[in-house]
Amino acid sequence: MTSLKRALIEKAGHDHGFEHTVSETGTAVTLGSARHPAKAEVSWAQQGYAMALVQGPATLPSELARSFADWPRAGDAYVAATDAQLAQWLHRAAVLAQSLPNQAAVDFDAQVQQALAALPTADSLSTEVQRLVRQRVGQDRYRQAMLDYWGGACAVTGLTLAPALRASHAKPWADCATDAERLDVFNGFLLSANLDALFDKFLITFSDAGDLLVSPQLSSPDRHLLGLDGALKLRWVAPAHGPYLAFHRDRFGNV
Repeated sequence: MTSLKRALIEKAGHDHGFEHTVSETGTAVTLGSARHPAKAEVSWAQQGYAMALVQGPATLPSELARSFADWPRAGDAYVAATDAQLAQWLHRAAVLAQSLPNQAAVDFDAQVQQALAALPTADSLSTEVQRLVRQRVGQDRYRQAMLDYWGGACAVTGLTLAPALRASHAKPWADCATDAERLDVFNGFLLSANLDALFDKFLITFSDAGDLLVSPQLSSPDRHLLGLDGALKLRWVAPAHGPYLAFHRDRFGNV
């Protein structure tokens, strides 16, 4: 690998979520970050760049496989023919590593402490203030994780208008036993505002295959006005969504 190629790889990493060079050899550069646990090894060959994960959340490989299903592979490595493709792969790997469990929960604890430290001492010691801060910070962190995981687009319609998107919980915040559950990116979906309102009230839910299920409480005219006439379904469903979807369908069936 030439010094120019090494510099291009390091710059791509720095600009797209892997700001540190962990190690390098004559043929590859290993990139990492202080913001997430993933590490990626990038090498250069005649056909272009080869990118392989060497560390990261347990679900990251399967999520990358979904995101880049049509990309050529060389063993465990993905092959990118251009600098733009290299940047695309690094960016997706980084945002997934930041959103997948349990990185969101780790970030949440640090952000809560920062928010409390910015308050007057008397206020920060109040149990109610701490509860409100944890809820506000947690909801913000969950929304960002959902935006990252779903690529800023509604999990059903693909809508990318951020002000109209909501981070919906399948198992509601108040019913979660731990912060890890509350912040789990698989505990819900990024939905357009109308779908979020219905999902939040258990008037719609999804099958394990991602098909939209609509409550009989919604009349045919209401379904039409809400845009539920078509065969809507989730863009994808990961296995880790399963337990949360089962919880949501149970409540859906008892509304």
